Amino acid sequence: MPKDVPSQPRRKRDSSNFGHRFRGSHQIFSLRRGLGHEGECSSASPSLCYSLGMTRGIAKQNLPVVGVFFGLLAVSLGGLVLLPPIPQDQSYHQFADQRTIFGIPNFWNVVSNLPFLAVGAAGLRRFRDDPATVVFFLGVFLTGIGSSYYHWDPNDGTLFWDRLPMTLSFAALLALVVEERVNARAGAILLWPALAIGLFSLLLWRWNDDLRLYFWVQFFPGLAVLLLFLLYQAKYTGTHYWIAAGVLYALAKLFEFSDGAIYSVRNFLSGHTLKHLAAAAACFAILRYFQTRRLITWPSARPVGLPPPKA
Repeated sequence: MPKDVPSQPRRKRDSSNFGHRFRGSHQIFSLRRGLGHEGECSSASPSLCYSLGMTRGIAKQNLPVVGVFFGLLAVSLGGLVLLPPIPQDQSYHQFADQRTIFGIPNFWNVVSNLPFLAVGAAGLRRFRDDPATVVFFLGVFLTGIGSSYYHWDPNDGTLFWDRLPMTLSFAALLALVVEERVNARAGAILLWPALAIGLFSLLLWRWNDDLRLYFWVQFFPGLAVLLLFLLYQAKYTGTHYWIAAGVLYALAKLFEFSDGAIYSVRNFLSGHTLKHLAAAAACFAILRYFQTRRLITWPSARPVGLPPPKA
């Protein structure tokens, strides 16, 4: 007869682990059963239901928004090809107010850039952790220098140094909004190609006297930011500062196009001088946003129909 094979000791079932797995499966089953077509949850596990509903809502939201964003990008860039080259109009350098005061030519157009220096310096002094924030306030600060340099002697050569820092700020602004509204990593990555495209647009203008790409660099971030604000939830308080900045920038462009008309009223300040002040005020509104913003907690921004998770 064969020898008896010693029996292996039977492993003791980990009842606690089994119970944990059973409870987890039961929660998932209850969750799936409880989530109806309208997203309502059963009361069996509200915290899990809340997390799943939040994740599902964000995932559904991201796909169409990304599609719209890249669609806008492709259409706007494609539209540039259809446009004829846009040369720099030399009459642009002929501003309404050309008075020399205290030996400074175009006095008010020069000194009205001082607020950019103040806002940029305040931002750089306080906010140094995020590259996009640093680039934005650095661009604001350098705008005060570059614009003053240009208005001292307006010509195409000095205009390059006026537009360069503004281009840095436009690129950084788009990256900042992507960081805060969409994804921090995506915004950090976007910053560098946006800066490269901005610099290339200015070099292309100087090489070929064609402003098409520069105009796109100036206006596309505004359209993209508006889209992101409409389709994504805020992560921080202070959205009204962004709205104020947008209104002030639009007002600045209106002043720019009404340079001579405004100056002809009382021959005191021109539209271009007021443009500088309004644009600097827009930058100040963004500075105040960073100074006062607070993180919005999830319970205060939960999707409709989902109960808040229990503590």
